[in-house]
Amino acid sequence: MDLRLDGKVALVTGSSRGIGLAIAARFAEAGASVMLSSRKAEALEEAAGSLAGRGGEVAWEVANAGDPAQAEACVGATVERFGSLDILVNNAATNPYYGRMIEIDVPRATKTTEVNQLAILTWTQAAWRSSMEERGGSVLNIASIGGLAVEPGIGWYNVTKAAVIHTTRQLAYELGPGVRVNALAPGLVKTLFARELWETHGEAVAARLPLGRIGEPEDIAAAALFLSSEAASWITGQTLVVDGGAMSMPSGGT
Repeated sequence: MDLRLDGKVALVTGSSRGIGLAIAARFAEAGASVMLSSRKAEALEEAAGSLAGRGGEVAWEVANAGDPAQAEACVGATVERFGSLDILVNNAATNPYYGRMIEIDVPRATKTTEVNQLAILTWTQAAWRSSMEERGGSVLNIASIGGLAVEPGIGWYNVTKAAVIHTTRQLAYELGPGVRVNALAPGLVKTLFARELWETHGEAVAARLPLGRIGEPEDIAAAALFLSSEAASWITGQTLVVDGGAMSMPSGGT
């Protein structure tokens, strides 16, 4: 399979750490020029430094994923710096609330929706207008297996991830044949974002998984490279579950 991205330009949101940084690293190693994006300049500068010499050129741009104006500016900066935008990875996410969904307050529900759901649309719109409508490309949305099931504590977060999955299908329908749109649905991955979950329940979850361990960011990055490469040129509108086998279990692995 051709898993190279030579000559391609990729923008990864939420890429100063965790899954986003792992995807950016894998893309750079595959030959892509990569724009990192997140809310904090210091973290981005450190992340870009860690990718130096990985292969493709790496730059960074501060942007709040939930702000459409900043999304537009970041996409514009990417096209200005590298000449195009071929691959957009909508990875940024937030989860400011843990508890019963029926008790969530509107401000935190709204913030979660803005970053996890609406940002998928606004960043893709910006990429389409700036480059992909003319040149084509690939959009990869990071969903979650939570979008395919129910569980305690993160119900509203999971609702937004279910919306990501459906948004992926709709955009794939609308933007083909020039632009492919797919999603990844990770299971429990060892990231700072999910630290409370894996530190508290990681060993128990791993013991029940068919593959016997929780995920690492690199597991998701490998799948991201496949779906963003020419090896997946006849795949669009799909959500690939990457969860160590959790969803193959009767209880969803939790």
